[in-house]
Amino acid sequence: MLGVFVKAALRRGIVKPCRLVRPVIQIPERSMMHQEGLPKLPVPPLKQTLERYLTALEPIVSEEELEYTRQLVKEFLEGGVGSRLQKSLERRASKTDNWLSEWWMQSAYLDCRMPLAVYTSPGVILPRMHFRDRQGQMRFAAKLIAGVLDFKKMIDTDTLPIEYLSGKPLCMDQYYKILSSCRIPGPKRDTVVNYHSGNTPITHITVVHNFQFFVLDVYHSDGTPLTVDQIYMQLEKIWNSSLQTNKEPIGILTSQHRNTWGKAYNNLIKDKTNKESVRAIQKGIFTVCLDAPMPRVSDELYPSRVAAQMLHGGGARWNSGNRWFDKTLQFIVGEDGTCGLMYEHAPAEGPPVVFLIDFVVKLMQRAEIVRTPMVPLPMPQKLRFNITPEVKRDIESAKQNMNIMVHDLDVRTLMFSHFGKSVPKKHKLSPDAFVQMALQLAYFRMYNICCSTHESASLRMFKYGRTDVVRATTTDSFKFVEAMQDPTKQNTERLALLQEAAKTHKNNTYDAVHGQAIDRHLLGLKMLSIGELTSMPEIFMDTSFAVAEHFHLSTSQVGSKTDCVMCFGPMVPDGYGVCYNPMDEHINIAITAFNSCDETNAAKFARAVEDALLDMRALLEDTATAEQ
Repeated sequence: MLGVFVKAALRRGIVKPCRLVRPVIQIPERSMMHQEGLPKLPVPPLKQTLERYLTALEPIVSEEELEYTRQLVKEFLEGGVGSRLQKSLERRASKTDNWLSEWWMQSAYLDCRMPLAVYTSPGVILPRMHFRDRQGQMRFAAKLIAGVLDFKKMIDTDTLPIEYLSGKPLCMDQYYKILSSCRIPGPKRDTVVNYHSGNTPITHITVVHNFQFFVLDVYHSDGTPLTVDQIYMQLEKIWNSSLQTNKEPIGILTSQHRNTWGKAYNNLIKDKTNKESVRAIQKGIFTVCLDAPMPRVSDELYPSRVAAQMLHGGGARWNSGNRWFDKTLQFIVGEDGTCGLMYEHAPAEGPPVVFLIDFVVKLMQRAEIVRTPMVPLPMPQKLRFNITPEVKRDIESAKQNMNIMVHDLDVRTLMFSHFGKSVPKKHKLSPDAFVQMALQLAYFRMYNICCSTHESASLRMFKYGRTDVVRATTTDSFKFVEAMQDPTKQNTERLALLQEAAKTHKNNTYDAVHGQAIDRHLLGLKMLSIGELTSMPEIFMDTSFAVAEHFHLSTSQVGSKTDCVMCFGPMVPDGYGVCYNPMDEHINIAITAFNSCDETNAAKFARAVEDALLDMRALLEDTATAEQ
């Protein structure tokens, strides 16, 4: 059974939003012109990676297992297999722009057959809006659409500001992949198509309300975008012509297991009308989901309910059919003031999406609605679907499976209000390292062991770079969490251990963003061994490797200027998904687990994280007071 979980981890361990270190944004210049000057992703030295691999294993496997793995690593390094694979990888790196990117896209995303909803597509929760009726919903959606079109103008004119980290320009390629793109299901492997770069400019978005899809042209014939007022009027027309709720939720088909959806897709598009409607959705710049109001919950539980709504829509009875999960960008605006988005992960990581959110929210806050003359606009086109008995059966099956997923996902959003990143900064600690050590402490307190922990780190310093892994569980983090639970330890010693653990985490993060982490290198060697060798090297068949790849904690810092939080499902059946946005005076944290696992509980883990953060602040302040 572990093999199944590990396989899932290997596939899904590379599909989480990457850690967003807030880059410096410089004055606009032609974003894509600098791409050619970006360095290629390096291949780290083999000996360095293997030594760091053994170091990463120390806190998560037994001494006996570690000793066995040391022998396998020695054989791999000295027996010739490792150096042969390393040379092959270096040859590949010299001949390609990025030795990892093609493998990455296939193994991490397109070969993965789990449903997109819950398992791979992240959601983003925006602050609750104050409207409670359809007029407020339409007005907010109209302003949002206009804001995204302003962002698109930067893409179209190639005036997107280049981001810099440590004075070095970052790869901007992902920004050009999030609009007018869609994942296309296949029976065994998916594809991603980007229509933005085609000869014919895409001028429409799709809007879905009451499970019915509409094409909304957002540009006039002269190429100017519709104004907020004009978009509002068009959304009103859509609302009024989609009042019937007894329509089949065709969009729920996209929530299925990818093989199942691949077959259903081929069946669906046999019909010419269906095929044209599907193409219109796929080609749209983005999709806007006008959701029905969800059942009311307490203010405390509201953010958790919204997180679930962003990830899956709430089930077949609610808004899960009000989606096209294959679409790269879906903005969700509920009649009850709920708003956010979800994105399909294959084309991009979190940073471009968060940049877009920050840009649009800032624009919406300052944009005054300019009253414009009401020129006659054509009625948005309603997309028609012919529902055959076979398609109807597929929809019913998708409804059942979605409801199972909805009931299985355990979501808890922790709006930690006691302090924010200003506290660790004041004590000269990295805010990210501080939160990661709190996660380590919370997990150790609940389970009395350390676990393999995945934190995504951006590789955008390199051409077409995506992510690597910061392994947050280290020997130093283990020493710190042990000391926090040992009543014989003094606070001064605990603080010294926290500082050392945070320093190690910061160094590991630096290595990761500079292309010197271990996980992608090991993946590359493994991919080559599948293609070149008659048998898999023992190092990849080892129990320690399985433990290392089974990420009980899948984490990501996705920082945003907007008071939002990203959320995603766990990477493994018995694990947690944790995403956090540290603001100056508070921290937004979204935690997920699966109800089908008896050992995990999102609410319990959220309480443990809150306690850990508070205890760590007390440690900092008590020690500082004692030194005065």
